[in-house]
Amino acid sequence: MPGSGPFQTNQMSADLTTSDRGTVAVSIVVPVRNEAENVAPLVAEIIGALDGRWVYEIIYVNDGSTDATAERLADLMKQHSQLRQLKHANSCGQSAAVRSGVRAARGVIVATLDGDGQNNPAFLPDLISAVESGGGRVGLVAGQRVGRKDTGFKKLQSKIANGVRKAILSDGTRDTGCGLKAFPREVFLSMPYFDGLHRFLPALVRREGFDIAYVDVVDRPRRSGVSNYGFFDRLWIGIMDLAGVWWLIRRKKSTPAVTEVF
Repeated sequence: MPGSGPFQTNQMSADLTTSDRGTVAVSIVVPVRNEAENVAPLVAEIIGALDGRWVYEIIYVNDGSTDATAERLADLMKQHSQLRQLKHANSCGQSAAVRSGVRAARGVIVATLDGDGQNNPAFLPDLISAVESGGGRVGLVAGQRVGRKDTGFKKLQSKIANGVRKAILSDGTRDTGCGLKAFPREVFLSMPYFDGLHRFLPALVRREGFDIAYVDVVDRPRRSGVSNYGFFDRLWIGIMDLAGVWWLIRRKKSTPAVTEVF
């Protein structure tokens, strides 16, 4: 049954009541900055992919947009009760936007996708279902892009960066840059936060002892506008983060099995 997976729980965040959490099974988090022209068509696609399958919400995290993104979202919220908008006063980056969305999420399962239209929402049900059917073992379902629409140079940069990352972290993932991901909310929030976290989710989820599942997804061209977030393709930006994640994995100790004695 949709929304009744192994991570159904009554655990509450500080700003949500039990009834709030009980009404939503899945939260879709979309980080955006200056994506006014892409908002409406993507919201329509998300609704088309999920309606009738789960009780869900769509959380757009407006990361300091200076265009009409806020206004477009406000208009759409009048039409769609499941749509929410969070706003950062200033742009804080994609990792911060994803984290804000996950923290505000009411669903026990969270799925993410980029707001530029390159990630096809039609793949969301496969990602969410893989978390639900994971029997509590799957901590992340990661989209793996095929037929990427980036330039040849970006593809080359990405291939090199992914090769270096895999060699150092042994995370078993060929593509960490795909925005299509799904995971139990509590797993994401249990991980150490740092800028760039979203690029290293497979390694950090494995560090916590969970399995990772993969879904091949078809990449699409950006609908309009230009890229507003940097890519991990630029390896030199992520090299310090790579070293930090390697250190975290090396320092991981066994999680104690705790029982209370009465």
